[in-house]
Amino acid sequence: MERLDGGSAVPAHLRGGIVALGNFDGFHKGHQAVVGRAVSRARAEGRPALVATFDPHPVRFFKPDVPPFRLTTLDQRERLFAGAGADAMLVFHFDATLAAVPAPEFVADHLIGRIGAAGVVTGEDFTFGKGRGGNVEVLKLLGQANRISVDAVAPVADGGEPVSSSRIREALQAGDCATATALLTRPFAIEGVVEHGDKRGRELGYPTANLGLGQYLRPRFGVYAVRGTLPDGRVLDGVANLGTRPMFDAKELLEPFFFDFSGDLYGQRIEVRLIAFLRDEASFDGLDALTAQIARDVLAAKAALAAAGPLA
Repeated sequence: MERLDGGSAVPAHLRGGIVALGNFDGFHKGHQAVVGRAVSRARAEGRPALVATFDPHPVRFFKPDVPPFRLTTLDQRERLFAGAGADAMLVFHFDATLAAVPAPEFVADHLIGRIGAAGVVTGEDFTFGKGRGGNVEVLKLLGQANRISVDAVAPVADGGEPVSSSRIREALQAGDCATATALLTRPFAIEGVVEHGDKRGRELGYPTANLGLGQYLRPRFGVYAVRGTLPDGRVLDGVANLGTRPMFDAKELLEPFFFDFSGDLYGQRIEVRLIAFLRDEASFDGLDALTAQIARDVLAAKAALAAAGPLA
C-alpha cells in the first residue's frame, strides 16, 4: 500500500488504474461499496486500484469554526483501504487552490494528467469542482469525452435508511455504539499518542493511558467499555472515561484503563475502540466515592465486552 500526494504525478506503475473517488471519512458500508467496486474492476482488468481522498475535509476548509467531526485519520483510512484491497491511497490537499479548480479542469489536470486514470468509481451523490459545479452526470460526460469509464454506486441502506457519516456521528453523539458499529462494520476508534497526565488514575489504583481527541468527533461524554490495540499488536480490554473529568479539569481526553496490563505506554501510538456506552460523566463526593464507582465501571465494562465477543 502506497500513500501518494495528490498534487504530484502518480508513479508509472500506478497509472492506468481504477480510482475510487470520495471523502471516505469513516469508511462505512457505503464507502466500502464504492472502493469494493473499484478494486473488483481493477482486478478484473489487470489494473492498479487507487483510493483518492481529501485532507483536510472540504467542510473544514469552508467552515473552519465547526466543531470537530472527523471519524478517521488519514493513517486509519490508509489501513482500511489497504484491507479492502487497494494498491495506493491518493491524498488531495484541500485548500483554496483546489477549491477554485472547475470540474472540467479537475478531470483534465488531476484525473487524466496527474493520475492517468482509466476509470473512476464514486457514489451517486458525489460533487466536485469549484462551487460544486460537478456531479456524477458531469463526471460521466467528461469521462466519455476523455475515454475514462465512470461508475456510480448507489447508496447502501441499513435499517431502511442510507448509510452515511452523518448517521454515524448522530449515533456516537447519542452514545449508541451498537448502531455506529453496524454502520461502520467495526467499532469507532480513536488513535493517538499516549500523553503524560496528572497521574490521578494511578493514585486511585487505575492508571490510564491518556489520549487527546484532536479533530475527532466528540462522542457522548461518559464511560465506555473499550478495546485497545498496542503498537506490538496486542489487544487489551478496558474501561475508559471520555470527556472532561468534571471533578478535576475541563481538558477533553480519552482515558482508558486496561485490565491485566502493567507497563509504560507514554509516547506510544495506540488505537482505542468504543465498544459500549456505560454511563454519563458525573461528579462524586470525594475520591472514595469515585474509586468505588470506577470499580463498578470495571465490572460493567467486563460484562459488556464479554457480550460483544472477542472480534468487536
